[in-house]
Amino acid sequence: MQPHSNHNAVDLYLKDGCGRCSLYKTSDCKVHLWQNELRHLRTLVLECGLTEELKWSIPCYTYKGNNILLINAFKDNCTLSFFKGILLKDPYQILDKPGENSRIVRLIRLDKQTNFQALRSKIKEYIFEAMEVEEKGLKVDLDKAPEQPIPEELDTVFIRDPAFKAAFYKLTPGRQRGYLIYFSAPKQSKTKASRIEKYTSHILNGKGFHDN
Repeated sequence: MQPHSNHNAVDLYLKDGCGRCSLYKTSDCKVHLWQNELRHLRTLVLECGLTEELKWSIPCYTYKGNNILLINAFKDNCTLSFFKGILLKDPYQILDKPGENSRIVRLIRLDKQTNFQALRSKIKEYIFEAMEVEEKGLKVDLDKAPEQPIPEELDTVFIRDPAFKAAFYKLTPGRQRGYLIYFSAPKQSKTKASRIEKYTSHILNGKGFHDN
């Protein structure tokens, strides 16, 4: 496949950085810490036939107009992130979640100990599978049951107020998960309880966390 690339924009990214912090155009910019790895990833991705663009100030690769993956630089590693990574089979167990609450995106991390050449063909398999996912028009089911554990404070309210519990479980799985993430975030129990109390009427009225 012939690569398609917005070379000027991505060349500038590799030369100067992403421009999203004060380290832009300095030797301390994270992009400069991972020059070789980013260039290797870029070459590999383009060999797979994806179109290269610059979105959100970082290289983004698309297939038939749809976002497939990003390459990005961080302090301790650089990454190749798949927008629909949850749909990939991950036969080599090299995909990670970007964060604890990430539902869809999965990424491959490269650090200074990574043997890129040993991973090269495997990464290509993942890219081609991601392209196939897009070709088939596969979608991520965002209403999948929430994986977030129920905090003890919420469970206590459920026991005390069955009507509230029933209202919570009438919400869509996506709304349930949004509340669970928000309620579980504080370290202190009293803060969790306060958040639950604040949104009790929302839940009883069938509203999601972001609904007015």
